[in-house]
Amino acid sequence: MRNRHELTKNYIFRFYQCGLSIEDTAKLCFKTVRTVTLWDKGKPIPPECKRLMRMYAGIELDPLGDEWREWSLKKGRLITPNNWSLTPERIITGNALLEINAEDDRKLKAEIIRVARLLKKLP
Repeated sequence: MRNRHELTKNYIFRFYQCGLSIEDTAKLCFKTVRTVTLWDKGKPIPPECKRLMRMYAGIELDPLGDEWREWSLKKGRLITPNNWSLTPERIITGNALLEINAEDDRKLKAEIIRVARLLKKLP
């Protein structure tokens, strides 16, 4: 016999809109699998858990300021306005290169910024 899910609003939100399994939801929200199963059956999802699920799925992320406009978080990655997916390791590596700030690095950084601006202007 197949395990069938009743299509409640909570189940549709969790599974179809956020793309989260029961186990992933439980880990993300620090809840038990049983608690998430009860949500799927119609028990209200706490607002903080809904927010976490939205953030994880990239549905909602409040802007931190004008410089963060069009940036988002999606499934543990920072997504730039150009749709580049940045992992924590890439961000740390980029920052380390900027910290070194050798003469060659400054020239390369200026060239990268110039090219990035040109790419942003492309349709």
